[in-house]
Amino acid sequence: MTPEAKLESMGLVLPKVPTPVANYVPFKIGGSTLYLAGQGPRRSDGTVFTGKVGRDVTAEEAYEHAKLTGLGLLAAAKLAAGELARIEVLKVLGMVNAVPEFTDHPRVINGCSDLFVAVLGERGRHARSAVGMGSLPMNIPVEIEAVMHIHD
Repeated sequence: MTPEAKLESMGLVLPKVPTPVANYVPFKIGGSTLYLAGQGPRRSDGTVFTGKVGRDVTAEEAYEHAKLTGLGLLAAAKLAAGELARIEVLKVLGMVNAVPEFTDHPRVINGCSDLFVAVLGERGRHARSAVGMGSLPMNIPVEIEAVMHIHD
């Protein structure tokens, strides 16, 4: 089953790749390495979810936000590579906009990591960092960037 078929079987649809809000591009390719710019969770109308995890957003909600962000990253990867079957995730950096007392950042970013493995199988497994931030752009609860390999 192709990664796109897996997404469909999960009832998920890749969103439109968002237009950058500053002076950068959604992705850059160097050789066979794909660098994806950081993204946050977007609703289907393109608006972003907001809030600080541990105050405005629960860890469970933030997990879903990380999953949505992962969908956005997969959309950018498909735009870059043409098809998701060519993609292998190498490294993920997940940033969580959280109160200082919140310490469950890895569980939040699992929303993205779990999606990548569900859709890409072994090619979705990756090295990862999950860190807390005092704030993120537009007060989004999570921002995630990724480095991927494009197979021939």
